[in-house]
Amino acid sequence: MPAALTAEPLRDTFRVPKRRRQVPAVRARVRAALEKWGFDHLAPDVESAVCELVTNAIVHCRVALAEIEVSVHVDGDAVVLEVSDPDRDRLPVLNTDWSEEAEGGRGLLLVAALAADWGCRKGAFTKCVWARFRLTAGLPR
Repeated sequence: MPAALTAEPLRDTFRVPKRRRQVPAVRARVRAALEKWGFDHLAPDVESAVCELVTNAIVHCRVALAEIEVSVHVDGDAVVLEVSDPDRDRLPVLNTDWSEEAEGGRGLLLVAALAADWGCRKGAFTKCVWARFRLTAGLPR
């Protein structure tokens, strides 16, 4: 199970090794946090996004033995998902020119479709890819 860095009431931040086998544990932990906070309706979208972003970090981060940091928290009227890795100069690019035969390249398109907004930023030693999900998204009208 991923080790917690913080345990604030509406924030869960943890790190996992850069290994594909960690993705299901990350997905489960994010779902558990959303359910604990009463945002079950957002879980499918946020889970899909975290799987894509963590997988991208695993596949594209060029730092050996890296850890990936995942944070999910409430910020105003949104749940914010952040995935950071130590390959700060390799920023993600939204690929709008993909073919149906391609095995990859659509992950960020999925994140962009599911989230209200997404982007990336550089830290001192890391890059962070984030996505915002409106708390009202997916609620019955």
